[in-house]
Amino acid sequence: MKKFISVISLLFALLMVVSIPVGAAQAYQTYTYSIDGQALYSPDAYEAHVTLSIENMGLETPLNSAKDIVTDAAGNVYIADTGNSRVLVFDKYYKLQQEIKDFRNGEEVMDHFKKPQGVFVTEDRYVEGELRPGKIYVCDTEQSRIVTFTKKEKNAEWTFDSVIGAPESNLFDDDAIYWPVAVAVDAYERLFVVSTETHEGIIVMTKEGEFTGFIGAQQTVLSVWDQIWRRFQTKEQREASVTVVSYPYNNIAINEDGLIYVTIYHEELVLQMESALSGKSTAGTYAPCKLLNPSGAEIMRRNGFWPPAGEVDIRNMKVENYDGVSKIEDVACGPEQTWTIMDTKRNKLYTYDYDGNLLFAFGDSGTQLGNMNNIQAITYQGDKLMVMYGGTSQEITVFKRTEYGDILIQALHHQNSRQYDLAVEDWKEILMRNSNYDAAYVGIGQALSRTGDYEEALEYYKTAYDTANYSVAYKELRKQWMSRFFVLIPIVILVLCVLIVKALGRAGKINAKVAVSGQKPSFKEELVYVFHVMFHPFDGFYDLKHEKRGSVRAAFVFLLLTVVALFYRSVGSGYVMNPRGQYSTIFMQLLVVFVPVLLFAISNWCLTTLFDGEGSLRDIFVAIGYSVLPIPLTVIPTTIFSNFVVSSETDLLSLIATLGFIWAGFLIFFGMMVTHDYQMSKGLITTLGTIVGMIFIMFIGILFTSLVMDIMTFVTDITSEINYRL
Repeated sequence: MKKFISVISLLFALLMVVSIPVGAAQAYQTYTYSIDGQALYSPDAYEAHVTLSIENMGLETPLNSAKDIVTDAAGNVYIADTGNSRVLVFDKYYKLQQEIKDFRNGEEVMDHFKKPQGVFVTEDRYVEGELRPGKIYVCDTEQSRIVTFTKKEKNAEWTFDSVIGAPESNLFDDDAIYWPVAVAVDAYERLFVVSTETHEGIIVMTKEGEFTGFIGAQQTVLSVWDQIWRRFQTKEQREASVTVVSYPYNNIAINEDGLIYVTIYHEELVLQMESALSGKSTAGTYAPCKLLNPSGAEIMRRNGFWPPAGEVDIRNMKVENYDGVSKIEDVACGPEQTWTIMDTKRNKLYTYDYDGNLLFAFGDSGTQLGNMNNIQAITYQGDKLMVMYGGTSQEITVFKRTEYGDILIQALHHQNSRQYDLAVEDWKEILMRNSNYDAAYVGIGQALSRTGDYEEALEYYKTAYDTANYSVAYKELRKQWMSRFFVLIPIVILVLCVLIVKALGRAGKINAKVAVSGQKPSFKEELVYVFHVMFHPFDGFYDLKHEKRGSVRAAFVFLLLTVVALFYRSVGSGYVMNPRGQYSTIFMQLLVVFVPVLLFAISNWCLTTLFDGEGSLRDIFVAIGYSVLPIPLTVIPTTIFSNFVVSSETDLLSLIATLGFIWAGFLIFFGMMVTHDYQMSKGLITTLGTIVGMIFIMFIGILFTSLVMDIMTFVTDITSEINYRL
């Protein structure tokens, strides 16, 4: 008896051990991305709860190539089982309630579906005191129609309601094909239909099927040759040429506010999508997922580190077939204005908030619980996320939101409902669980900003490298400072302007005095003369050479000042212009300035010696030195002001600094012309030749260095071999 009890106990223990990993063994990893594209692992927001098979769903025939899955407010599940030409209705516990396959249509004739690909469900609602029951909208794809079903009573089965046929309009081509694959319906019962053979955008219809227009057409892509060729065509030729059509969307979803999410993927758009992702574009022109208002305007916010386009690491993936942009083929609207897109290439899900911040990503290919192959559709079911995957025999994995995910949604809820104190506490709780979660720092910063605590908010934005929200908060803080020193600011500006004018006037008097004195200028006068060269380059460079108004030591001072200015820009730029805090050393800036100057001087001297140039190597160096002063004169002030600007104003500072470099470039060009007594055409040719000469000198230098290194390596190897032999 004791042995029997022991055996039973052992079997029971083994059963417990075996059963534990079934719900816990998940090979996928939840993560987000940092500003530099590095994956940051985070706790799971959703964990695999159960995988639904045909047995526990009450199905006799397995799902076959099902394309869509949706839920209603009560948690009931609706599936467009494409391969079996049917629509399945399940309760919230995933038990089959109804199979809609054959039905009597409006003419009381038996009808059936043919490969339906999309399904949408509306809720019961009251309009002007009248109850309007909810409906099921089915995209009967291969029969080019949408079939609706409704309930006559609350607990009755769904019965046929109407057929909405192909829309009719002169806007459609004569040979246009209507192939509905997805549909969404707003509160006004307007239908937004995705047709894979319709390139003009989303089709909008009334509930009766009356066509009202297209919205959100994808911008066309023309090759460079086509763009050039069309410029030379007449109006008649352009109209007669083949029309370049847009690309159709592949799926659609609508949120509770009536805003429409659409997804698109096409091989000919991949390059544009990659460019937008790598450039962190905030434009939605070639985005794989867009948010449209009912009129079709693209309104998606893209305030995250990376635009919401799925995978960020599109080039360094080690797994075969994972290279390239995500293939986004479905989108689902979640709680608190979150939304999730599905990458069918990687079998992954990416969830974003309304501002476009990546909240978390997870999923992978495989056979373990939580991993999926060939995902087809996604939908939310309250605090659960349902993913349908597989081919001819499909399954559904239900992911349940974890405690970490609950806190995240709670933080968004408090933020959306303007309970900012509670939102801060939620975000801090998230940081205790995941200190690398940048969205939490942003959330705290936003909550503090909305309560007027801008100074503390700036520190949280800095931690997350969020220059956009930082600028918004800093702008408000700057307004407070300006209101405090409203009288002092214009006085300071006026004093600075007066000092600059007086300094330039003083420099002009000194230069004029030296010009008539006939004496050799002092070092101070050599330095002051640079202002005459800057504003009167032809006279200035002529006197610089022939009247000896400048010197090598003064030119060297201006070059050193340029080095200091560039080094100061490296270490002193404001946060919005250098959020990563990157800097370079003074030695690097010495190389950046003096190496090009010496290469240019030597190359120009070697070339102009062969082309009757009148300038010596000293003259060339002095002319270059006196030409670079506009760089520090623009770089230093813009660097100072970069500490007081917001993101929208940085372009102006960059433009001013760029103008300084352009000014210096023109001075160098005119300086070489005057120094060598060249005409404009000859000056241009020698300048281009000088640049080529610089490249040649660099090539010779690199070649010589490589040769010396090879000789040293050879000698070292020989010495080592001799020592070894001895």
